[in-house]
Amino acid sequence: MNPYAGWIQSLPEVDTPFTGLDGRLMSSPHGQTVFFRAEEEFEVPPHSHGAQWGIVVTGRLHLTIDGESGVYEPGETYDIPAGAEHSARLEAGTCVIDVFQDPDRYAAK
Repeated sequence: MNPYAGWIQSLPEVDTPFTGLDGRLMSSPHGQTVFFRAEEEFEVPPHSHGAQWGIVVTGRLHLTIDGESGVYEPGETYDIPAGAEHSARLEAGTCVIDVFQDPDRYAAK
C-alpha cells in the first residue's frame, strides 16, 4: 500500500543506484524532499552528505548515525548532521519522507 497522495506519486522519480526503493522528488535551490517507499526490506550502506531530516510515515526504520543505532516508527523523526556517516535498513512496507540540505542530492530520472 502506498500512503502518499496521487499527486506525490506522480512527482518525478528519483535516480538512485538502489534497486527496490522508490523515491519521488521535490526540488528547489534550497534543498530537496524525497518521498521514499520500500516494498521489500531494503538496506542503505554507510555514507555521508549534507544535513538530512526525516520522518517515518509507515513501517519501521533502523538507522545508525555515527555509530549510534535507533529504531524509528510512524510519526518519529530523525536528524542527521552534515557529514555524519549513517546507514539504514527499511523493513518491507516502510515509507519515509527525507528532506536534504543539499539542493542537488538526487536527480530526477
